[in-house]
Amino acid sequence: MAATRLELNLMRLLSRCEALAAERRDPEEWRLEKYVAALEDMLRELKKQSSKPAPELLNEYSRKVDFLKGLLEAEKLSSSTEKALANQFLAPGRTPTTAKERTPATKTVHLQTKARCTGQMRSELLGTVRLTSDEKQSAVELDAVLQHHQDMQEKLAEEMLSLARSLKNNTLAAQNVIKQDNQTLSHSLRMADQNFEKLKDESDRLEQHAKKSVNWLLWIMLIVVCFIFISMILFIRIFPKLK
Repeated sequence: MAATRLELNLMRLLSRCEALAAERRDPEEWRLEKYVAALEDMLRELKKQSSKPAPELLNEYSRKVDFLKGLLEAEKLSSSTEKALANQFLAPGRTPTTAKERTPATKTVHLQTKARCTGQMRSELLGTVRLTSDEKQSAVELDAVLQHHQDMQEKLAEEMLSLARSLKNNTLAAQNVIKQDNQTLSHSLRMADQNFEKLKDESDRLEQHAKKSVNWLLWIMLIVVCFIFISMILFIRIFPKLK
């Protein structure tokens, strides 16, 4: 089944978040936290849709979003030991988010975070941070790859946030319109029922009135006939037939 627009937007924003998580961010950096919050909203909306993805794919999205959320919470811890312990319990995604990835980005971020926490612990214990030339080279290459994708996805991620807000607003507006239409329909049905009852009452009243009118007319005609009959008898008796 083809991915919906909401799912595509979620995948793009998720890829952007994974790229941001892999960077060495400034402590004042706020974008990743806002993006992850938007991912949670989009994931909730995606689970409510009738044409939602397969359960396995939804679980994978949830796993990656929970990983990013846990990563942010771990970064807020005070000591490097607590950060390292918290990172041990994080579960990265099992599959790549985009077709360009060979290894799931969250796994790469997990490994980077572990290495960073380990380095901070060594720095606290030994007072210095010692990196071998191979480790430095690997870090430089990884940063270069992530930087290559960052510029391309920056504007796209902002657009995804705007689309997510627009989708949410449109959904709320549609719900309000449907609610108002239902109220109008219910009011119309009640008015129709009331009008039907009034029409029925008026019809019964008119029928009773017509019956009364017919009864009076029959009585009047009967009285007239009787009067004529009696008058004829009296006339015959008073004026007998001439012989």
